[in-house]
Amino acid sequence: MRIAIIGAGCSGLTAIKNLLEAGLHDIVCFEQNDQIGGGWVYNTRTGHSSISYMTHTISSKSMSQFSDFPMPAHYPDYPSHQQILAYFQAYAKQFQLEQYIQFNTTVLHAEKTWNDRWRLSLGTGMQQEFDILLVASGHLTVPRHPEWKDRFSGLYLHAHDFKTDETIRNQRVLVIGAGNSGCDCAVAASHVATQVDMSLRSPQYIIPKLIMGKPTDTFAASLQWLPQILQNWLQAISLRLHIGRYRDYGLPEPDFLPTQAHPTINSEILGRIRHGKITPRPGVQDVNQSTVYFTDGSQADYDVVIAATGYKIRFAFFDSALINWEEACQIPLYLRIFHPAHSNLCFVGLLQPQGCIWTLAEAQSQLIARWLTGKTQLPDNWKEQAQIEGEYWVHQFIARPRHALEVHYQTYLNQLNDAMTK
Repeated sequence: MRIAIIGAGCSGLTAIKNLLEAGLHDIVCFEQNDQIGGGWVYNTRTGHSSISYMTHTISSKSMSQFSDFPMPAHYPDYPSHQQILAYFQAYAKQFQLEQYIQFNTTVLHAEKTWNDRWRLSLGTGMQQEFDILLVASGHLTVPRHPEWKDRFSGLYLHAHDFKTDETIRNQRVLVIGAGNSGCDCAVAASHVATQVDMSLRSPQYIIPKLIMGKPTDTFAASLQWLPQILQNWLQAISLRLHIGRYRDYGLPEPDFLPTQAHPTINSEILGRIRHGKITPRPGVQDVNQSTVYFTDGSQADYDVVIAATGYKIRFAFFDSALINWEEACQIPLYLRIFHPAHSNLCFVGLLQPQGCIWTLAEAQSQLIARWLTGKTQLPDNWKEQAQIEGEYWVHQFIARPRHALEVHYQTYLNQLNDAMTK
């Protein structure tokens, strides 16, 4: 059985490791960059999918470490991107993973052969065939832009390309979006720009990184034994006591539960708003040159716009007739892994949890390894279940492309663990 893995970021690394532990050694992982780490490799080059200079994790150390490889004791509750990359490098070294990785190798095209294998066309000019294809390249590579992008005459950046604050020093900046990337961009800009506004099209839960002295995800995990309705109530009460009402910050009040959308985890943004360093604005109505018109009838001029408007789910190496999820609100994969039309195609880390991605990617990889070695069987109706699951997750969250990959962390982890026992 010959296995290909696309991507040597956090998901690809744990996929290699768990396949090896299961006794599967005919593995090739293709990585387009010259080192492991994926998006955690900081690079000032625009167009490269990487974190920005100020990035820290939004999940805590204790909830973000692989099951058999703890983070160093001296790491803080929320490690920096340099520390996370060092952790992945140590993980790769400990389990001798790099020998299975071909660096500086882009997968240009992946197609099915006549005998149901996968033929990969590589940037090196070579082609290789495999029995199983694991896609671990993530979904933060193709930015989603607002339709008025080209009407703005100033400097336009997607959050994807905002790597350093030198480009916005002493500028009037508008950040579009209040998700995790948007708030990070706004906070960073507020330290060097002359003006920072942040536009919200819809309400957003902005939650501090610490609740009652504990990392937010640790606090939430401590409530897992309670019924969901009681968890929701306790989380809402603790949040109200901790920060008050969102309208006190000039932000719209969410009219949905925190578990129905991906929350923003940020301890600085609310303070920067109350200090007058960041001004909330409503959604953008239109743009004309440097002037931005908002839905409440107000307008303002800006030198820079940073659009933290998310990403499209696109895989450049697949034909659109094979995979086309760019505008999808529903992704029909069994357990967010197995493609019903291609039983030898698996996705690792293609999800957006309310928690850490790579710990779930580890569990996904363990399940895939058990399935490939015959230790775990998928149910007879797993292809039908893929469609049912896609519909289930849509109803758990607000129906927008942004939430197409969302999962409840513990619920999903329990599903993976249950599947491994069958």
